[in-house]
Amino acid sequence: MRSWQVNDLGDPWDLLEEVEIDAPTPGRGQIAIDVEAIGVAFPNVLQAQGKYQVRYEPPFSPATEIAGRVAALGEGVSDFAVGDRVMTMDGATISERAVAMADRSFRIPGELSAGQSTALLVNYTTTWFALHERAQLQAGETVLVTAAAGGVGTAAIDLAKAAGAIVIAVAGGPDKIAICKDLGADFAIDYRATPDFVDEVREISGGGVDVCYEVVGGDTFHHSRRCMGWDGRLLIIGFAGGTIPDSPMNHALLKNYSIVGVHWGASIARDPSSLVRQQEALAELAEAGKISPHMHPPYPFGEARQAFHDLAHRKTTGKVVLEL
Repeated sequence: MRSWQVNDLGDPWDLLEEVEIDAPTPGRGQIAIDVEAIGVAFPNVLQAQGKYQVRYEPPFSPATEIAGRVAALGEGVSDFAVGDRVMTMDGATISERAVAMADRSFRIPGELSAGQSTALLVNYTTTWFALHERAQLQAGETVLVTAAAGGVGTAAIDLAKAAGAIVIAVAGGPDKIAICKDLGADFAIDYRATPDFVDEVREISGGGVDVCYEVVGGDTFHHSRRCMGWDGRLLIIGFAGGTIPDSPMNHALLKNYSIVGVHWGASIARDPSSLVRQQEALAELAEAGKISPHMHPPYPFGEARQAFHDLAHRKTTGKVVLEL
């Protein structure tokens, strides 16, 4: 079967190689999946470059999520049947077939496509954990989302609106602003036109936001903290801009807001059952039609290098997927 791998650390758009490998067979407790969609994300770029917080040794196939149909059952598997539509992070690989533990796999909910379902596994669970478990978001509160047209940013818009919040999206350029509005953002600010968006956010929110979903770091973090309202929760999702900022603690004290770390991956390692609860909550929303993950136009399987290039150079919006 076909598979994309990196054999040396570096930029995946240069070093990914398409190879032929044997198709895996499921062992005890596993299912084999005929892959229809493969989700990739910025951490996969960092893994390929050797810059991720967990080091991967080549050769490996940098992917985050897969979705498709069950092709075969391993010994002891009774919760799935051949032909079931499934999604999983376990055993994710840029390949035509994969194996995964059955107890780490989930049925694709509702009418979501295989590509859309890959967004539920990391982007949406990270965001659910951030908004509902870390920020305790309430209906009617105001949420500021930075990098709002990206994978987790679009998830934040979708889930915040599903929770009844008012969303202020910050993104770069008219096309991305239009996407944020189409997804339901109540307000959208183009940071290219307004790099210091603090005054506009304060005016919209009546003095400051209740929750900020901060993805970028650097100067964007400092603008965001100045947008915080009394008793606000500033969620630290990541540092996509590449710069990890320092924060003046007196500012948090004077405005009585919290700076809240969001390390979803570590949280499910500590409490594996939380992933099941999160997926059940997301499935309920998807089946009710209350969420619908935004996808960048899917890339064919043979264009893996281009997908990684566009993702790394901020040419994509929403979930980035390779399709077979």
